[in-house]
Amino acid sequence: MILMNQKPFNFDDAVAILERTPASLKALLSGLPETWIRATEGEGTWSPYDVIGHLIHGERTDWIPRARHILAGETRPFEAFDRMAQFNESQGKSLGELLKMFADLRRENVAALVGMNLTEADLGRKGLHPELGDVTLGQLLATWVVHDLVHVAQIARTMAKVYGEATGPWTAYLSILRDRV
Repeated sequence: MILMNQKPFNFDDAVAILERTPASLKALLSGLPETWIRATEGEGTWSPYDVIGHLIHGERTDWIPRARHILAGETRPFEAFDRMAQFNESQGKSLGELLKMFADLRRENVAALVGMNLTEADLGRKGLHPELGDVTLGQLLATWVVHDLVHVAQIARTMAKVYGEATGPWTAYLSILRDRV
């Protein structure tokens, strides 16, 4: 049995999650009424629509560019990541367009990642994060996977809260309805 937080990074396991995220989100969100896709947890929080835009921005500017940066032996820090870029970049686009764009970009990025033919030594190579300092390629790739899962959970939590009060007394049993601390 492998306990949480004790599994070492495994490239094939990571790719298995990265490949599935777009289809999972499409299955969850496609064709839903605006009530579900535009819901937020309150001021300053993101809707499922916003999260998809954020994931697209990451596909364009974060994961593969940073992996290439590390593999090129760059010593300068990574470009800073704009966590709010989706608010401008997604304007005027439907959720269907965003889901397709995310799927297309992710397919390209997973192909690029697999095409890097990474070795264990490559996974230990370091890059310089502008806030965190030294990070390894393996840490970057593990973070990409966990980042996907964080946002899948965020989307589910936000959607669950749409019916939070409607669950009545069962709210006490539904931990997803409680705010994160």
